[in-house]
Amino acid sequence: MNTPRPLQTAIIGLTLLMAGCAQQHLVMNLADPGTGVSAKVWPDPPDPPRYRYVGELTGEENFRAEGGAATSKVLNVLRWLVGLDGYNPNPVVLQRPQSGVVDAEGRIYVTDSNRQGVYVFDGVAGQLDVWDMALRGTKFETPIGIALGMPGEILVADADLHSVFRLNNKGEPAGEFGRDVLKRPTGLARDAKRGHVYVADTHAHDIKVFSDDGKLLQVIGKRGESDGEFNFPTHMTFAADKLYVTDTLNSRVQIFDPDGNMIQKFGKLGLYVGDLVRPKGVTVDSANNIYVIESLYDNLLVYDSQGRTLLGVGGGGKKIGEFYLPTGVWTDSQDRIYIADMYNGRITVLQYLGTPQ
Repeated sequence: MNTPRPLQTAIIGLTLLMAGCAQQHLVMNLADPGTGVSAKVWPDPPDPPRYRYVGELTGEENFRAEGGAATSKVLNVLRWLVGLDGYNPNPVVLQRPQSGVVDAEGRIYVTDSNRQGVYVFDGVAGQLDVWDMALRGTKFETPIGIALGMPGEILVADADLHSVFRLNNKGEPAGEFGRDVLKRPTGLARDAKRGHVYVADTHAHDIKVFSDDGKLLQVIGKRGESDGEFNFPTHMTFAADKLYVTDTLNSRVQIFDPDGNMIQKFGKLGLYVGDLVRPKGVTVDSANNIYVIESLYDNLLVYDSQGRTLLGVGGGGKKIGEFYLPTGVWTDSQDRIYIADMYNGRITVLQYLGTPQ
């Protein structure tokens, strides 16, 4: 009987070790990338903190073995060498994230225009998926807007495919609507109570309203600078019976009632914190604070319900609390704020701490 060579013995041992690791349940982790960074808050002391840095999403490295640290790159390479789990030495990471949404189970869906798909950070299943099929036989080209549709459905607006696509909760294509009337759909929002889907048609300079079954019901606005008119609208959110639209090249946010009547606006060109030059993403938290991405100056701006400036977070860079051409912003039921930091290839997550008493 021949004695296995040391290398053979090592490979056999590693195979057994990796096979054991393969059975471990992975847990989604938002840990910060630097020691002690999670203690960072805004505004700076001595002012009472209103926001705390939670962490960031970048890709598969957010998933760790239950009760342990992220699998090391060395172990991952060894997994690949011994043929376990079809490991790919090129990790699945965000490239150019655009916008996102969080469902009732806490799954985080992120559109990525460079990857031409939707990343699904599934903390429930402990896995990361990438959905890249818009229809059977048709891949996404430039997915930007995303919203929760009817129960078990995700809606995705693809700017270059000129349509809104339905996916089921497994990422399987389930239909489309709007292709015959949309020029360049970007932002997406849904009024669940009325079953209305709002689409920002950027190159048409309007908002198109569809029923849940895809029938065009209404067109809000036209190109212009007057109230209720738009100049390249891009992102939207629907919250507490109000539709919030970033009217990007008019440097403002307009707010509408569910019937499409403009009821409020704020924002203007300027050089001070709170001024808007190229607003993109917009969202609202449970306290009716309004969050707007100011993409030109790499800022997240916070306003009260009346559109008065409360706080600015950001500035150009790669450090925590800095951004590089951010795009979308959204919230979840825990009042976490998610910022699509596009050219840094990450989603920065902040926690709203409430208004100091």
